[in-house]
Amino acid sequence: MPELPDITVYLECLHARCAGQILERVRVVGPALLRSVDPPLSEAGGKRVIGFRRIGKRVVFELEDELFLVIHLMVSGRFRWRARGAKLPRKIGLAGFDFESGTLLLTEASHKKRASLHVVRGEASLAEHDPGGLDVLESSEEAFSERLQHENHTLKRSLTDPHLFSGIGNAYSDEILHRAGLSPIKLTSRLAASEITRLHRATLEVLPEWTARLRQKTGDKFPEKVTAFHAEMAAHGKYREPCPVCASPIQRIVYADNETNYCATCQTGGRLLADRALSQLLKKDWPRSLEELEARRQRGRGGLAVDE
Repeated sequence: MPELPDITVYLECLHARCAGQILERVRVVGPALLRSVDPPLSEAGGKRVIGFRRIGKRVVFELEDELFLVIHLMVSGRFRWRARGAKLPRKIGLAGFDFESGTLLLTEASHKKRASLHVVRGEASLAEHDPGGLDVLESSEEAFSERLQHENHTLKRSLTDPHLFSGIGNAYSDEILHRAGLSPIKLTSRLAASEITRLHRATLEVLPEWTARLRQKTGDKFPEKVTAFHAEMAAHGKYREPCPVCASPIQRIVYADNETNYCATCQTGGRLLADRALSQLLKKDWPRSLEELEARRQRGRGGLAVDE
């Protein structure tokens, strides 16, 4: 799912191409995309684009007369910039936004089709689409700490909760926690003041760093390969690859469709983490450390280990 750095670069590229222009028409072919009926989508046609903004992980088109298009890309939704009037690709095409300078295509490479488009009028109605997460880049450490400890959850869950923090998802939460040297399953109620300071600092470092990297990669083009996996990442998507800090193999926790990556040496004191179901299945046969895991591999018994 595109997160704060990805959304920021999208917004910058959209502003450069579309701000001040007339949105000539919106072509929707994805039957599940449009989630609102009042005001009708047809009202957007012929309106001038005032600008673009981010609400959490949502991209907002701000049109004249206080009309807003709110787009949530979800996991597989992506924007593509094409020549004016470009056809929507079959199977993955959801909508086309036609401007004089070109056409913005909205695609979704998933059969689940979770991306959404809402048309709303007025700031009050727009605010209803804000999950309320704290904008960390604009937050003080005190505000960050208060939000973090508002509820007692694991750090991974808290950082990715859109009601607590704005724009952070699976990928950058892994990077933030690795930078801070904190376990993804540590409970927020058990954090020392120094750990909160490290986490806040890591968040303020990682998000701008990745925004700058993505901005540099994009240049004056439109981002075409928006992904949660990058070669320069320290932990996310780096399962079994060496940690850039200590060279220990990056580990993972798999739960449903989500995966958490971490370094056992840097973040958990060498202890391996496991998803609950598999841990209960293996019980006493569960490897507790990197050393034990490696020993089991050498004996040919690693088939059910956490990182297999």
